[in-house]
Amino acid sequence: MKRKGIFLLTIMTMTLILTSCWSKKELTDLAIVAAMGIDKTKDGRYHITLQIINPGNVAGGMQGGGGGAQSPPITIYSASGDNLVEASRRASGRISRRLYYAHTNLVVVGEKLAKEEGLDTLIDGLDRDPEFRNTSTLVIANHSSAADVVKTLTPVDKIPANKILKTLEFTQRKWGENVKTSLQEVMKSLESPGRGTVVSGFRLVGNPQQAQKLDNLQESAPEATLRASGIAVLKEGKLVDWLYGKPAIGTVWILDKIQGTDINIDWKGKKEAIAYQTVRQKTSISAQVKNGQPHISVHTRVEGDIGDMEVPVDIKNPKVIKKMEQSIGKKIEKDLKMAIERAQKNRTDILGFGEVIHRTRPNQFKKFKQEWNDVYFPKLEVDITVEAYIRRAGLRNKSFLSGVKENQK
Repeated sequence: MKRKGIFLLTIMTMTLILTSCWSKKELTDLAIVAAMGIDKTKDGRYHITLQIINPGNVAGGMQGGGGGAQSPPITIYSASGDNLVEASRRASGRISRRLYYAHTNLVVVGEKLAKEEGLDTLIDGLDRDPEFRNTSTLVIANHSSAADVVKTLTPVDKIPANKILKTLEFTQRKWGENVKTSLQEVMKSLESPGRGTVVSGFRLVGNPQQAQKLDNLQESAPEATLRASGIAVLKEGKLVDWLYGKPAIGTVWILDKIQGTDINIDWKGKKEAIAYQTVRQKTSISAQVKNGQPHISVHTRVEGDIGDMEVPVDIKNPKVIKKMEQSIGKKIEKDLKMAIERAQKNRTDILGFGEVIHRTRPNQFKKFKQEWNDVYFPKLEVDITVEAYIRRAGLRNKSFLSGVKENQK
């Protein structure tokens, strides 16, 4: 009897807990938002641009009805409001389905909004929404509006939001001039004492009107395309600078987010004659306080392969390999110095040096905290050590160019 009583009690408890699908949402009633663009209007209101997925067009290709007309894989809706909630609710009046943000993996912020107002307020609004994921990727529209970026149709990847996300992922993995940053990571950086923030930029190249037309996708070389473009530097949540090229790559190196890049070194009087491809790398930062002044040490260790040689090189000679490794190390060190100097010029610690001091020496950092970005960081002494190693040289030990040169004698 006792067992039966426990069994019945368990069944009754489960019946009360498992009360069917009380919060179900029918797929046919949802408008799935793939990306959101946020701009600022002339009168100071928020203007959102929503990239809605057309499921039938994505699944079956861009096919139309009997007339042969094509339909795009996305539809764009936009609205304005004094805040994000109002703008979103106004947009819902233009669509026959409920806006669903659980699959919004991309947020694009207009450059004007990032410069004038910053990201603090809008990030707070997104973070409060229980349906919105703070793992969504954040990018800033470089020299264009967020609306132009979100509205652009893209080849290969039918959903433009996916094109941006994949481009950031692969360019970080192969080149290192951009970094994929989530809302959660931006929030963490903004809350860290004395810390600046970096966010990747994306820009529209070409005519914004042409970018929204299906005709643009029917060309082998589209006139209007989206491309990753630089790293945005944020100070107190506001955009203050753009980093491109070596300063951008150096910044990603120091942040220890570099996944892969290419380093070209001079050899035998020829500029950038040897290409070095990184395979494994690790950057560590340590901090000390000497005579009341903060001091930072950056140590980078990198391993890689020889990818290309434009001059004959005896890579079987250990002395030659050692000399090449030293040249590679100096080239990386130069990039790191450029990144540090640029950050110090902007008076914005996007490299996290202050955070390292705060974590390892919290009591001493209290003295620097209030004036860190404006007084201590611009004059900060930084020691850089780079260890570079060549592990492989491809399929050949002897250069093909060496054989050619010998036959020409």
